[in-house]
Amino acid sequence: MSELKGRKIELPNGAIAWWPCFVASDDIGKGTNIGALSHIGRDVKIGYSCRIQGSVYVADGCVIGNEVFIGPNATLTNDRYPPSEGKWKPVIVEDNVVIGANSTIVAGVILETGCVIAAGAVVTSDIPPNQVWGGIPAKLLMTREEYNSRRDQH
Repeated sequence: MSELKGRKIELPNGAIAWWPCFVASDDIGKGTNIGALSHIGRDVKIGYSCRIQGSVYVADGCVIGNEVFIGPNATLTNDRYPPSEGKWKPVIVEDNVVIGANSTIVAGVILETGCVIAAGAVVTSDIPPNQVWGGIPAKLLMTREEYNSRRDQH
């Protein structure tokens, strides 16, 4: 474990980030873990016990709830028609959301409680609670209950 010394960064409120990364917010909840090469913008709010994997981009002003999982290389934007010169519409992620690897969440979208975004999806509109969406653009695939059942079978 000595090779990890100096790579683990303890953030305020008991959160952890892994070097190298960029974290421009102090509003990160206890138990949250931010992977290496991630970018957490200014004025971002992140709840407790979130798992943000490596190379995730979270644009300025986005809000992430509690117990959220964000897979590697996911992108949360804040500028729907760039460059808008600061007329941003950050993404809002409610509690217990799962965002798969390499997915993109377009500015202004709200991911409601318990929804799941499949890997590689491009989300252009709000996602209702406890639904699973995937594809480009993302469309409804199944309920969270069906997703959990399939996950538990494997």
